[in-house]
Amino acid sequence: MIQVTPQMRILVAVEPADFRKGIDGLARVCRETLRQDPFSGYVFVFGNRCRKAIKILVYDGQGFWLCQKRLSKGRFPWWPPQASAATEALEAHQLTVLLSAGNPAAAQGAPPWRRVDVGA
Repeated sequence: MIQVTPQMRILVAVEPADFRKGIDGLARVCRETLRQDPFSGYVFVFGNRCRKAIKILVYDGQGFWLCQKRLSKGRFPWWPPQASAATEALEAHQLTVLLSAGNPAAAQGAPPWRRVDVGA
């Protein structure tokens, strides 16, 4: 089981991925297309062309995790727009919203770091 924490860095690939690829193929996409090291601990999120499924690739220090979610009905309504960047960063709570087929851009969450005031 993968636990997504606020400290994790999450990158969503803007271009659709070929879902016939497994761990090695998606790791190659990370290196060549996204220009990121797949061993960095980043959480890489890929969508297929018809936006009915999402794959997540992450290295946990011992090996790779590859998770897939395919919707039984409908499509994921949100995906980053085609831009000059190959990826878009998300926060942990936004990934949870995306996996629930919601709009992570509209998700309101606490900042990942905030000052803690010590009572006097």
